[in-house]
Amino acid sequence: MAEFAEWDSFYVIIGSAAGALIGLQFVVLTLIAERPPADAAAAGAAFATPTIVHFGTVLLLSALVRAPWHTVGVVAPLWGFVGIFGIAYTLLVVRRMRSQTAYQPDQEDWLFHVLLPLVAYAGLTGSAFAASSHVREALFVVGAAALLLLFIGIHNAWDNVAYHVLVHKPKPKTEQS
Repeated sequence: MAEFAEWDSFYVIIGSAAGALIGLQFVVLTLIAERPPADAAAAGAAFATPTIVHFGTVLLLSALVRAPWHTVGVVAPLWGFVGIFGIAYTLLVVRRMRSQTAYQPDQEDWLFHVLLPLVAYAGLTGSAFAASSHVREALFVVGAAALLLLFIGIHNAWDNVAYHVLVHKPKPKTEQS
């Protein structure tokens, strides 16, 4: 389908970025694992895991859109299901953010962990319904949602690392005589 071909470079770039950033997150979490804060598991489920889910979603969307579909009617329901799953997952993240006690989320956390992901996943869901009559516009919404999720993941990964490096510093070891 010609509309998909026009998106080739876009999805190669963001799919590759998402895949690389997933790998980098594993490295960062391995380094941070040496000094986990109290309630690290609950906080990780609320703040670290969603970052991997967003990067994984970008990677999945890149693969879905670049597959050799003959019509948008086949792939649109798939990205619609991704959107529905993302909305449900974001609501789970809200519950996890409220129940964890290791960190008190601020407005920026609610924006980047809840509001913006909901916008991206709702865009995916809505574009699936619009794809049959507005293919070009639907593909732009899918691209915008994927790019938004990539930037959300980058922000949240940086925020997570900055918190662990700058705020949650290990206590200096005292020398014993």
